[in-house]
Amino acid sequence: MRCLLLIVAMALPAIARTGQQDREFTVKTLDRIARPVLESLSEGRLRKELPLGPGEADRARWTYLEAFGRTMAGIAPWLALGPDETPEGKLRARYIALSRKSLVMATDPASPDRMNFSDGGQPLVDAAFLSQALLHAPEVLWAPLTDAEKANVAAALKETRKIKPYESNWLLFSALVEAALWELTGECEMAPIQRALDKHEEWYVGDGTYGDGPDYHWDYYNSFVIQPAMLTVLDTCQAEKHPLAGRLPKVTERAKRFAAVQERLVSPEGTYPVMGRSSAYRFGAFQHLSMMALRKELPSEVSPAAARGALTAVIHRTIEAPGTFDKKGWLQVGAVGHQPSIREGYISTGSLYLCLAGLQHLGLPATDPFWTAPAEPWTQKRIWAGEDVKADKAMK
Repeated sequence: MRCLLLIVAMALPAIARTGQQDREFTVKTLDRIARPVLESLSEGRLRKELPLGPGEADRARWTYLEAFGRTMAGIAPWLALGPDETPEGKLRARYIALSRKSLVMATDPASPDRMNFSDGGQPLVDAAFLSQALLHAPEVLWAPLTDAEKANVAAALKETRKIKPYESNWLLFSALVEAALWELTGECEMAPIQRALDKHEEWYVGDGTYGDGPDYHWDYYNSFVIQPAMLTVLDTCQAEKHPLAGRLPKVTERAKRFAAVQERLVSPEGTYPVMGRSSAYRFGAFQHLSMMALRKELPSEVSPAAARGALTAVIHRTIEAPGTFDKKGWLQVGAVGHQPSIREGYISTGSLYLCLAGLQHLGLPATDPFWTAPAEPWTQKRIWAGEDVKADKAMK
């Protein structure tokens, strides 16, 4: 029976679907994943209800902020659309309310779910993902807070300043926190932003790709962290009219090339190479392609409809796999279903919610051509159907 269900799930991406159907499916996926986290946290129950898997007990200090920060990083662009009278708009209104209540619970010193922003190194990572969310949706997440609530959020983010980042993508976590404080409060320490951007320029290896530190790694960290974080930080520099914003055009051109590479990684069947660290983050591996669609900065050779098809196919192949969720609706470790052996020591249940970062294209309204254009095959689907497709070229 499990094999039959898996075969049916795997067949779904091949079905011709409209953009409206793709959006409805993607919204349902967001709701299915995010609901347990935000319903529990908004009522101060996350610490009691979020499960820890075998071997994860030592991650209890950090897993709750992981679940919250990563969930918010994924859903914030969708929240930024605001409520409306459509069924989706009403669902979004509920999530906006849940998200603000959760933000208060996570940062209020008197809350039963007040989170750890300073003990160990991990809080820097997930405070950064939370910062990314605040930067993407300040009007619905930050602006409505009371002065006291804003002070609690800012104080929590500042707690991470005592954490020294590794010489790797972690430099961008400090930069994201400072960018959020800069935009939301006017206060900022520029040194972490300057250093993160300088070092990643130094670590650029060519053809739209950065090393994770001095060395290159075959993994998805250019998408999990590096390129989305660089774009977000540089957007803030541009909004604040800082000279560092002059780097944005070059970084964007590299980002377009990497988006083209990501789109080409999706097979005709909606699979992709599962390789490198953090494979349990599932379709979060395509945060970069999703964000470039959101920014309307896809490369010229990738149409919005093709990107939509590729992203939707990947989400189907991962989220529909049996064992993805436990009996109470929480994510379980795995890239395709439940695969405990794929877990690294730094992974816990909360970590898995970075998959939601692959849904940032939901921040495009339903009326956008990304959703309204007729379905198109993505690049590998065209090639393996025998179409005469132009040769791929490295960027100069």
